[in-house]
Amino acid sequence: MSIFWDFDPVMLRIGGSFEIRYYGLMWALAIGLAAVMFDRFVKREGLPEKVSESIFYFGTLATIIGSRVGHCLFYEPDKYLAEPLRILTDIRDGGMASHGAAIGLLIGLWLFSRRNKLPYLWSLDRIMIVVAIGGAFVRFGNLFNSEIIGAPTDSPWGFIFARLYPAGTPVEAMVARHPAQIYEALCYIATFVVLMWLYYKRDMARRRPGLMFGVGLIGIFLTRFLIEFIKENQEAFEESWTLNMGQWLSVPFIVMGIALIVYAVRRPEVKPVAAAPAPKVASATTAPKTKKAKKRKW
Repeated sequence: MSIFWDFDPVMLRIGGSFEIRYYGLMWALAIGLAAVMFDRFVKREGLPEKVSESIFYFGTLATIIGSRVGHCLFYEPDKYLAEPLRILTDIRDGGMASHGAAIGLLIGLWLFSRRNKLPYLWSLDRIMIVVAIGGAFVRFGNLFNSEIIGAPTDSPWGFIFARLYPAGTPVEAMVARHPAQIYEALCYIATFVVLMWLYYKRDMARRRPGLMFGVGLIGIFLTRFLIEFIKENQEAFEESWTLNMGQWLSVPFIVMGIALIVYAVRRPEVKPVAAAPAPKVASATTAPKTKKAKKRKW
């Protein structure tokens, strides 16, 4: 038993060459949801509207550029270093790396924090919430593209990615594989739920700066590290490695996550500032009584 997956990745075709793919739609949904959620964080904490407006330039663009450049340098360096312009011209052929997106986002948020005069950890803690749910959307986009597939499996939930085989290949010759994209997406959703609980119910973003970012790094990159063991390597040069490229790139982020959690827990907790009691306004019933002026006798 297995699931036969022959999903058309093209959502809409216009003319003979222009296509809108579900993968692009997932990216758009991830960016849109991130913008809405970050705007709510800003309003909840009483910050100016310009803070949520500038996150697009420093956060979104840095993520997209970082993910594209990261793929080119991490997975196909010989090809793109020889012809750097192909990083732009070959963008329709795909190639986005989550580790490159993470590096780009770290740089973009540093610039964003300086521009808005905010602590760097303030930005990192809050953006990690939207990164977790955005990563889930992107992984569903990978599923629609039939890419980043898992290793062969006999489990009943294994997927036969029919579009990876030449036309006319009989089903009996196809191999069911782990739906690694779904595994990662579900883990990212679980990380998102935990971070939302820490933010809204425990107020950890203000009480222990850095903790939420550390938890998010562990939830995303430890997940990625472990699931790589049941995924197919993306490039041939990884076959001889003990750990593949995705795992090696995940290690620094896992270490950073552990260090941030330790840092946040060992620091004194930031106590919420209690609001000052509102001054009492005298009313007709509570106003102090004044002595009546005595009538003069003439």
